Amino acid sequence: MIDELIDETIRRIEATEGRSRSRAEKPKVSFDHAVRHILLELWKASKCIPAGEVSINKRSGYYSEQNERYRDTLLTYKQTMAAFDGLVKLGFIEITQKGYFDRESLEGGLTRIIATDELKERLNELSGHPAVALEPDLSRESILLRDRIDGQRVLVDYEDTANTDKYRQNLYLINSCFAKHWFDLEVLDSEIPILEDRIASHSTKEPIDLSKRTLVRIFSNGSFKEGGRFYRAWWQNVPSEYRKYITIDEKRTGEGDFSQLNPHMLYFANNKELGSEDAYDRVLDGQHRAKVKEAFNAMVQANTPLKNCPKTIDLSEVDISWSELRDRILASHKPIAHEFFNGVGNKLQFKDSMIAEKVMLHFAEMDAPALPVHDSFIIHHGYAESGEMEEAMRKAFHETFGESIKVSEEIIDWQYRKTQSDSDEIKPLSFDQILQADDDVSQWRYRHSEWYKKRSQHAK
Repeated sequence: MIDELIDETIRRIEATEGRSRSRAEKPKVSFDHAVRHILLELWKASKCIPAGEVSINKRSGYYSEQNERYRDTLLTYKQTMAAFDGLVKLGFIEITQKGYFDRESLEGGLTRIIATDELKERLNELSGHPAVALEPDLSRESILLRDRIDGQRVLVDYEDTANTDKYRQNLYLINSCFAKHWFDLEVLDSEIPILEDRIASHSTKEPIDLSKRTLVRIFSNGSFKEGGRFYRAWWQNVPSEYRKYITIDEKRTGEGDFSQLNPHMLYFANNKELGSEDAYDRVLDGQHRAKVKEAFNAMVQANTPLKNCPKTIDLSEVDISWSELRDRILASHKPIAHEFFNGVGNKLQFKDSMIAEKVMLHFAEMDAPALPVHDSFIIHHGYAESGEMEEAMRKAFHETFGESIKVSEEIIDWQYRKTQSDSDEIKPLSFDQILQADDDVSQWRYRHSEWYKKRSQHAK
């Protein structure tokens, strides 16, 4: 059990410290909590896809300066460093990156650690999976406000209002629904190394941590009228080509996607018609749609004319310069050309976050999780097949803009399997038959068995 490992580790660290007397009650609580926190983070990191690292902030001011609204008040600098040093001394952790900060560029990074082989072996011996064993903390602050101070984006405190209270209560209802269900990624065991390489080679993807099963809502620029999107859930970090393998309570899923959401919102806000031609296809005669969409959204988000190509956009495979692509987008969207480069993106995000909240609340009231990914939702296939998902999304958009929008749906297309008949005819199997027949998704099966075991224990 993880608790036994934590207790043993605390005793072993204390035995190496050579203290003349034991810690007083309050420091002891903080020390024990710090050891527990680091070990739990290492356990979760060891089960990520691919295995991840754990960050430790070694700046003393971090623990006292950060607002109590957001921080874990039991984590203090002195006792966290004592736990960190103790784990190093035991040979349980290895530093992969030392913390640093460049005062000129205002860029830096935290100290990063991984479990050593000795600790990995101990963690692998534990029964269960951290994503199942560790309950989501629904009491943590879920409404976050960011602002830019001295060139850095930081979390800032705020006075609660009727709106922030409502946002928090609504998200609590959504997260409570999520916590009662199990979402997973049914990837073949043989495919996992490929997925791990895919994530490791991506510049912005973090390892998939299945314990991140709930959402926070992050507002921007010190305003509750900007940003407000929902973040920090594991499925949002899954590469798009793997999202079709997401299951909810072992069942296949469908994904509903708003068609050209940002262009529609901009046109409707200006009382203009987008027209029937695709907002992105019209720019380069149907070519390079994905790149056009990236550029369009970057131009909406920007506060300056973007004379240079954003670092996040790779045009190496597109036979066009950034300036030409930029001008083609402006020419193709003359009715809203004044909206580009005015930082309107965060205001649009607030609008789409209100739409997303409506959709998630609709299904949470039915005890059916709707998992947000950008401007789409993943949900049990039954709600997609029945039209419930499309209707909920259309309704939420119409209530916000008074206009209609197209919703595209995709239901997982499970591979056809050959029957054992003499005809060699290819026929589809049901999802339940596939679950019974496949023996090569053992990790997915193991996590599900742990989840149902835990749920049955709670029901007793």
